[in-house]
Amino acid sequence: MSDQKHSHARSFGAVAEAYDAARPSYPDEAVSWLVGPGNEPRRILELGAGTGKLTELLVAAGHQVIATDPLPEMLGLLAQRAPGAQALVGTAESIPVASRSVDVVISAQAFHWFDHGPALAEIARVLRPGGTFSLVWNARDEGIPWVRKLGRIIGNADNRTDLVDPLRDCEYFDDVAEREYRFWQDLRRPELFDLVRSRSYVAVLPEHEREDVLERVGALYDDYGRGPDGMKLPYLTRCYRTTVINQPPPPVVMQRIEDQALALMDSDNVAGDSYDPDATQAIPRPGQATLPPSQPNASGPEDTGTVLIDFR
Repeated sequence: MSDQKHSHARSFGAVAEAYDAARPSYPDEAVSWLVGPGNEPRRILELGAGTGKLTELLVAAGHQVIATDPLPEMLGLLAQRAPGAQALVGTAESIPVASRSVDVVISAQAFHWFDHGPALAEIARVLRPGGTFSLVWNARDEGIPWVRKLGRIIGNADNRTDLVDPLRDCEYFDDVAEREYRFWQDLRRPELFDLVRSRSYVAVLPEHEREDVLERVGALYDDYGRGPDGMKLPYLTRCYRTTVINQPPPPVVMQRIEDQALALMDSDNVAGDSYDPDATQAIPRPGQATLPPSQPNASGPEDTGTVLIDFR
């Protein structure tokens, strides 16, 4: 990921409350389609879950949800919005979930921030065989003139229709199905300002430039708004769904070989730590404290990932 892309992705932490207040939700029929056919509850992993706009709908539908995001500020709000979900700090490139352990992976408004090579491999790793991977974006309908003008002011990069292309070319997944839904978001002036502040393009601007953008948005609202009734911002919810068909092998937890450790500790070279590249940690000097070896899970000696922060 480029430095600029990384800084834009990390900018959401500073505007988490504006994001939560003003970003739109998703139509119920879109959520059902993203999860896949059937009415049974699923174990769902959500990547880049943000403040939980999609998470709360998945939990309300009866699914078991693990919601991950790299930004604790976002997850703090998610835990309030969707207390039934397990909220974990984590990235798509290093998912803190065991291999072959989830039925569905979903990402809303976030796939374009991923480093696609390692992220897609990780997503294929954590899905159960035949599991579903789904993506969704809410795109403003810029076929309407005032919405197109808003896009020129605040940026419209996530309105692009090619954001899903890295998935289409991925060896781990089958052909990508598509579905589109339409809805409207009611916005008054404060919500529109929060929506603008929550945009990464705006969040990274110097303060004086950000104020200029907000002034222009205010003028647009005055021209097209409806006073205290606000305005209706039209969206197209673009949904994509595929199935995992190839999966990388689970990472193996390399156990320390006790005989080798003892042999090294008995050797003449015990003044410093020796490192066994096939072990999980440095081999200590005699009398030095050690960490317990990693334990395999029930399905075998597999790395289940590292949970940095659990917001339950």
